[in-house]
Amino acid sequence: MTDAHPDAHPEDQPEDLPGQDEHYFSADPTVPFKRAAVTAEVWGRSLSLVSGSGVFARGRVDIGTAVLFRETEPPAGGRVLDLGCGYGVIGLAVAVCAPGSTVTAVDVNERAVLLANDNAAALGVADRYRAAVPDAVDPHATYDEIWSNPPIRIGKQALHELLLTWLPRLAPHGRAVMVVGKNLGADSLQRWLGDQGFPTTRLASAKGFRVLESRRG
Repeated sequence: MTDAHPDAHPEDQPEDLPGQDEHYFSADPTVPFKRAAVTAEVWGRSLSLVSGSGVFARGRVDIGTAVLFRETEPPAGGRVLDLGCGYGVIGLAVAVCAPGSTVTAVDVNERAVLLANDNAAALGVADRYRAAVPDAVDPHATYDEIWSNPPIRIGKQALHELLLTWLPRLAPHGRAVMVVGKNLGADSLQRWLGDQGFPTTRLASAKGFRVLESRRG
């Protein structure tokens, strides 16, 4: 599991270690931990959040996640998983904009988990939002929806293993909504998801990204 993810855009490369992204996928990044404020525009709301070094998109909302918010509506509620939560922006947006939701957020990066839970407390949604490392999540839990900017740069095999770990936890007729860079294999991922038994359609295409919706029958 990992947190939110680098894409191919220069402005979304890490600020503290240019050209490297391994620390995003580490449980305990080696870069010094410095917090940075972020104002995230999500589904017509502004969220005041805190990000940090060693966690993707320090001090900003990455382009792919911004596209995800612009091209979708928040879920109606239910049990929602934020897969690869980073400092928490997607799952926190769901918790704030969908009051009937209960959000579980997962990430291998312990800094990301700390920041996400701190942000949930600051936003007043800690009673409906919990971030954790994957091993701390109930393996029998199921979800009505999964929302994610998946970690494409962990490699195709690792990404496939990640998705096949979590997508089967969708409840019957549940869905996953993901944003993926076109130049990072969004179209081939869409086909692969369908081959795995998760029919996938393209909800939108903007700024070099695809917004995909996968369904569980």
